[in-house]
Amino acid sequence: MAGPCSARLQGEAATFTAALRTLVNNPQFSDVTFVVGREQQKVFAHRCVLACRCQAFRGMLSQGPVGSEDSPSSIPSQGPFILGNVQPEVFLAVIEFLYTNSVTLNSHIVLEVLTSSVEYGLQDLCKLCVKFIKDTLTVEQVCEALQAAVTYGQADLQQHCLAFIEGCTAAVVRTQGFHELSDVVLARVLRSDRLAVDELDLVQAVREWAHVSSDITSPIPHVPLTSRLSWSARCPRWPLCPCGSCACPCWHPVNW
Repeated sequence: MAGPCSARLQGEAATFTAALRTLVNNPQFSDVTFVVGREQQKVFAHRCVLACRCQAFRGMLSQGPVGSEDSPSSIPSQGPFILGNVQPEVFLAVIEFLYTNSVTLNSHIVLEVLTSSVEYGLQDLCKLCVKFIKDTLTVEQVCEALQAAVTYGQADLQQHCLAFIEGCTAAVVRTQGFHELSDVVLARVLRSDRLAVDELDLVQAVREWAHVSSDITSPIPHVPLTSRLSWSARCPRWPLCPCGSCACPCWHPVNW
C-alpha cells in the first residue's frame, strides 16, 4: 500500500512580506529596543526575527546582563542597545531587510547600508546595495563607491566604478570624492590607460588631490617626499608632466 503523499505548498509571498513589514519599528509586541545615532532615536524590534535572520544579532541578543552568573543563552538581553555610530535611516534599512528580505534604498544612505551589511554579515543585503549603486552611479558618487568597493572587497563593483570613471574622467577628477580617495585607490585609477582626460589636466588633478590628502592626513602642509615616492612607485603615471621627467619640479614636494 502506498504511503501518504506530502508536499510543501507556497502561499503568496507578497502577502507574507506585507504583514511582516507592519512589524518594522513597531513597538507593539516588541521585546528589544535600540537607541540609534546622535539623535538617539528609538527603534523597536523583535528578538526572534533578528536572531533567526542574522548571526551577529543572535550573538548580541543572547548576551546575559553584566555580572550575571547564568549562561548567556538563558537570559536574553532586552537592551536598550546603544548604536551611536549609525544613522537611524541606515539602521532601519537593515531592519527592513531582516523582516521582509527587501530594502528601500536611496543614494544618500546606500554606501552606509553597504557598510552595515558587511559588518552584520548580510551577504544578500550587500548584493542588493551593490546592484543599486551600479544602477544609479553618478559622477559625484563614483569615487566614494570605488573606495567602498575596494575597502569591502567587492571586485565586481570595483570594475564597474573603474569603467565608469574611464568614460567620464575629466568630470570625475573635479569632484570632492576624487580628492578624498586613498592613495591605494587613486593608484588603481591611474593605472588605467583608458582615462578620458588630458594628461596635463590629470597631473593638475593629482596635485590637487595631494594638497587635500596632506591637509587631511598630515599636520604639516605637504606630505613627505618619501611618502610620495612610496606611492608613486606603484603608479606608472607618476611623471605626468610636460617634460616627462621624474626630476621635474612639478613633482617636487614644495610644489604639491
